[in-house]
Amino acid sequence: MKNRSTSSPSTPSFNTIRWRILLVILGAIFMSLMSVSVVNVALPAMQIGLNASHSDLQWILSGYALTFGVVLVSAGRAGDLMGRGGFFMLGVGIFTLSSIAAGFAPDAHSLNLARFAQGVGSGFLNPQGVGMIQQYFKGPERGRAFGLFGTTVGVSVAIGPVLGGLLIKLGGPELGWRFTFLINVPVGLLTLYLAWRWFPRPLISFAELKKPHGFSSLDPIGALLLGAGVLSVLFPFVESQISPYIWLLIPLGLLLFYLWVQWEAWYTKKGYSPMVDLAIFSIPSYRNGSLIMALYFLGMTSVWVLIPIYVQQAIGLSAFEAGFIGIPSALLSATASHWAGKRISQYGRKVVIGGLCMAMFGLALSVVVILLHQYAGISIWWLLGSLGLFGLGQGSSISPNQALTLAEVPLNYAGSSGAIMQTGQRIGTSVGIAVITALVFGIQPYTSWTTAVTIGFIAILFIMSLALWMAFKDLQQRQRQQ
Repeated sequence: MKNRSTSSPSTPSFNTIRWRILLVILGAIFMSLMSVSVVNVALPAMQIGLNASHSDLQWILSGYALTFGVVLVSAGRAGDLMGRGGFFMLGVGIFTLSSIAAGFAPDAHSLNLARFAQGVGSGFLNPQGVGMIQQYFKGPERGRAFGLFGTTVGVSVAIGPVLGGLLIKLGGPELGWRFTFLINVPVGLLTLYLAWRWFPRPLISFAELKKPHGFSSLDPIGALLLGAGVLSVLFPFVESQISPYIWLLIPLGLLLFYLWVQWEAWYTKKGYSPMVDLAIFSIPSYRNGSLIMALYFLGMTSVWVLIPIYVQQAIGLSAFEAGFIGIPSALLSATASHWAGKRISQYGRKVVIGGLCMAMFGLALSVVVILLHQYAGISIWWLLGSLGLFGLGQGSSISPNQALTLAEVPLNYAGSSGAIMQTGQRIGTSVGIAVITALVFGIQPYTSWTTAVTIGFIAILFIMSLALWMAFKDLQQRQRQQ
């Protein structure tokens, strides 16, 4: 096979294959995200098939999130230094192998170990994908690429629950949930094959590490401090039942974040290349965009936890029926993401502000639907329309915000800076789900499901209003700069 990778990003031959590279990236992102949404639907079947406890089920969800968040930034930095393509393929390989292990897991403990490994694989491939989009696409085309990225997210989220329900229906509680993991294998193998054919060479290069103080660029101490900090902050939210003292890990995590910042500053002062260039936080677009993303995920993610619980436990829909509730929202999110990606270079932050307003309007209408179902008897399927508007807002805000946030970041820190942003998303997601669900489940025994979910949605609207305020602040700063 001829080595076509000698082309650089500026040569015509490279311009003909970079969209193929994007296709490979999107294939892996599709696989990793679909796996998450499939697992959410498959949890009851896993409980039956493996005789798993509630703690086991919690770790099936949370173990993936923990390892994913811990390795993100260090994996992103390694890709920046040694080759994003190679580390992307490594992540896909780990994810595929761990999907096989999960599909054949004999017990809940083995399944949890496989989920930990899946999180590591996803943590390796995700920052490389974002970094390669930064590397290979410029200007308006970068917005289009991130738009397609968002479209892939929407489609994978839409297909996941329905596919999971169908596989469980076909395979039953013993085999169906195993199929939800094994379905990743052909996708992973195809992604690896296409990556091997199309990714530029060398896939891995140790040239940077061979330079004087080259190995120090990996910043192992910084990686350990940041990873331990993320783990300390996330762990209490995913395993809060062990002991009330577990919450002491949060101040420990904040202390570790402080020590990490001090270490990175000292590392830079000594002339070494740090894990994360702290100067990127002085870029207003990066700082503001990262805060918008963290706040948005702090609220938004809980919507798709509360809705399936509500329609199954309060309304009595099946898991298969519940999976259809989110389909219009996910498909409209994919469409809006593609539309917004083409216009982000023209309208900038205004696209994100419009998306946030639309998402909040859709969520407020969903509250109205839930209340009218309870007190006026209208069909709960009106949620398809209100959550569809929510999906339009999602698609118009998440991917465009990602493109705007990373627009001014130096290319040699594209992977690690993107990973920092994604780490904020993961922390926001974990904290938001833990807090919002605790609020709803704490209220529910003393009132109706309608009231509990309504209060939960109002809390989400408040958090999303903070993201909207931050978006307006960023717009004002950009206008002053101009």
